[in-house]
Amino acid sequence: MTVKLQKELLETHVRAILDLIGEDTNREGLLDTPKRVAKMYGEVFAGVGVNPETALTTTFEEDYNGLVLVKDITYYTFCEHHLIPFFGKAHIGYIPNGRVVGLSKFARLVELVSQRPQVQERMTQQIADAVMNVLQPEGVIVSVEGQHLCMCARGVKKPSSSTITTVKKGVYKENVSLAEEFERALLRA
Repeated sequence: MTVKLQKELLETHVRAILDLIGEDTNREGLLDTPKRVAKMYGEVFAGVGVNPETALTTTFEEDYNGLVLVKDITYYTFCEHHLIPFFGKAHIGYIPNGRVVGLSKFARLVELVSQRPQVQERMTQQIADAVMNVLQPEGVIVSVEGQHLCMCARGVKKPSSSTITTVKKGVYKENVSLAEEFERALLRA
């Protein structure tokens, strides 16, 4: 199926949804909505079917064995259960084993795994797995914070709630003091 046909199908289905909820799809404010939604879906779901490891393409040999932490990486994604947004920040820490990656690649990794219908638990796991598989570090720890509109704006309507998920691999799974170092580093300004 061509991209153009997919876009046209999306537009048709968005128009049908608007009709089904009782909207007048011929009113001025909604005339171009199906086209805008189809374009938005092309952007926000661009990571569907793309291997997250492709975000970590540029690695370098480096003799460094301390914590590398990239924190406060903002993400926006869609809950796969309701197709409404959740968003927050991801924090990635690892201890290299002779290889490092360009730091901007972590932001690309988070963006890539967030460009698909997601659940926060899987997103956290996908980030950790990609770092482990590509860099093969001594260990990796990933913590993701999220505000879920499916919980904040509908259903139980708890707007101040947030969710934190954490995955530890390698030495982070075995060594509590390393995980505590990661937590302390997150608290620094």
